[in-house]
Amino acid sequence: MSTFLEQLNKVYFWDIDLLKIDEIYSKRLIIERILNYGNLQEIQLIIKQYGEKEIKKTVCDLNYIDPKTLNFISMLFHIPKVKFRCYIRKQLTNQHWSY
Repeated sequence: MSTFLEQLNKVYFWDIDLLKIDEIYSKRLIIERILNYGNLQEIQLIIKQYGEKEIKKTVCDLNYIDPKTLNFISMLFHIPKVKFRCYIRKQLTNQHWSY
């Protein structure tokens, strides 16, 4: 396991074996989990590892980001919400109103 992966909290990867994960091949999973569950130190760590440009590209292509995380990522990286696939998909889905 690389020193980069050793610095991440293992709890975020409860469903996979970190000893077998490839940090390049699984970057989307790593970025998604850290942005959803990680702290600021871990976010800085993935920015250092993958670069801000690659993280921006990856998060904009994610199918789902919870609303709080979406707001945080949008503000942190100065990306308008309309650039996120998950935001566009949510807007296109008909909402059922209940009274």
